Amino acid sequence: MRHRPGRLLGPLLVLLLVGAGPDGSGETVSLDGDRPGERLDVTLTRVVDPAGRADAERLVAVELRLENTGSVPYEDSPAPAAHLLDTAGQRFTGTAAATGAGPSLPDTVTLAPGDSASGFVTFRVPADAGLAAVQFALDAGLGDDVGHWSLS
Repeated sequence: MRHRPGRLLGPLLVLLLVGAGPDGSGETVSLDGDRPGERLDVTLTRVVDPAGRADAERLVAVELRLENTGSVPYEDSPAPAAHLLDTAGQRFTGTAAATGAGPSLPDTVTLAPGDSASGFVTFRVPADAGLAAVQFALDAGLGDDVGHWSLS
């Protein structure tokens, strides 16, 4: 189901719910941006948990594939556009931190129509956190159209 709420509702209140594999991977979600012609297909390829340790936290790496299916160039920062939700309801914003899982998506991705990019977004979560879902929205995570992949 898709929703296009007003900005006042916020991207967390309305989600694009998607079925996926047991780790949330494999599903592609089409998301519209705020600009006319801005459209991206986002695929959650895999989740690497743990992808490392950082002090008392663990790192979780989420591999995403971004494909510009729109008619205008796409330029955005994918890490802050991605969020990881834990089973306690906490929300963690992605970073471009390197892990052993594989190459990170760059700080800024620029894609011409038809182009794609793949890489990991990393999250720092408490060591005992249960993973519930991954979310992604265009426009640095502020877009109205939100992709949601359940991890449980």
